Amino acid sequence: MLDVAISLIGSAAELPRYANDGDAGCDLVASEHVLLAAGGGRALVGTGIVAAIPEGYGGFVQPRSGLALRHGVTCLNTPGLIDSGYRGEIKVLLINTDPHEDFAVHPGDRIAQLVLMKVETAAFRVVGEADLPATERGAGGFGSTGR
Repeated sequence: MLDVAISLIGSAAELPRYANDGDAGCDLVASEHVLLAAGGGRALVGTGIVAAIPEGYGGFVQPRSGLALRHGVTCLNTPGLIDSGYRGEIKVLLINTDPHEDFAVHPGDRIAQLVLMKVETAAFRVVGEADLPATERGAGGFGSTGR
């Protein structure tokens, strides 16, 4: 189990928590009131937590599927990346895609998930394009694999 030190800032802050044993993502909870206007209203929502993610790991902020399905609320810049050296408050960039209904965020609402994953640091080296290993896909990009 990965040990992650957390500081709670503000009275509405809550520890991230897993809803079920074995879940990959733990819930991030809002620590403030925010109103997301219909039709694209967005806001950076505080969680009231500061985390010391261990070196060699990254925190990836993901949308909650239930919010997206029921309310059209999702995360922008997803997955949001929290580097191990970051020591500011974790905030979630939310957007309301519902064309008609505003969405109110209240302290204590589960607004996103945090997935902690081991990450590697790459050592990049320059080679000629012809020296790159060949693959079946090759240079096929957007839409190249069909519908």
